[in-house]
Order: sequence, then structure tokens, then C-alpha cells
Amino acid sequence: MRVGITGHRGLSAEVEEQVRAMLDEAVRGYDASDLVAVSCIADGPDSWFAEAVLMHGGRLEVVIPASEYRDGLPEWHHDTYDKLIRQAADVHETGMTESTSEAHQTGSEVLVGLVDELLAVWDGKPARGYGGTADVVNYAERNGIPVRVLWPEGASR
Repeated sequence: MRVGITGHRGLSAEVEEQVRAMLDEAVRGYDASDLVAVSCIADGPDSWFAEAVLMHGGRLEVVIPASEYRDGLPEWHHDTYDKLIRQAADVHETGMTESTSEAHQTGSEVLVGLVDELLAVWDGKPARGYGGTADVVNYAERNGIPVRVLWPEGASR
């Protein structure tokens, strides 16, 4: 089973704790020997899901939206990003250079094209900018990929 992840970044510590628990529970619902996480491994749910899948014995594939993508992520996340990319069984690239909203959406579209299901850490609201979680969810739904939304009741971002 190939499962992709999309989700809001910059969540509070309280929401992070709840989301990590939800992701861990979701991962335990799959057969770990057959589970492949597909992620862009940004800070937040992308990395938390990748870590949970690897911890439970699954595999990781990474999608890199642009060659400058890592540089656009928070510096404090670089070590986690580097560790996860070293653990990836495969890496998919879009061929884009600049880490823009368009590159992020393109990376997400590549990700959706690789998966059987998409997990979305999403509050159900419209994207704050092009290529946001809502755009990825809409793209997956338009392309027949089942989406499972994970969002703590009463949480806000």
C-alpha cells in the first residue's frame, strides 16, 4: 500500500502532539511490511508521517519539488530532512529548480500520482496560498485518489 501525506505546517505544540498520535494510529492500521510512505518530508506532518512509517517497519519514498526545496525549509529542520532522505528507498524529482508555490503543487501532483491513498492533515479550510493542503486534497479527489482527513476535533492552526 502506497500512502501519501499532505498537511499544514507550523502547528502548535498541542496540535502537533495530537496529529502525531493520529498519524501513528493510522500507520498501525496498515500492514507495515507492505507500507510505503510517499512524502515531500517538509517540517510538520510530512516528516512526522515518514518517521512513523519507518519506525513501524515500512519504507519511505521522497518527492523533491525543486532542487532548492531544502533551502526553503526552516534551518532547524535540515537535519531531519537529511536523515529522512538518506533513509528513502527512492527519490522522485520534478526537475524544477526554484522552490515556489508552483513547484510545491507540482511535487504534490507527482506524489498523488504515486499513491493509492492520501492522508491529509487538514482543517478543511481553503488553502492560504497556491499549492496548499486544500489544493492537494482537491487534486487527489479529482484524480480518483481516496483522501483520509486527519484533524483533531476543535483544533485550529
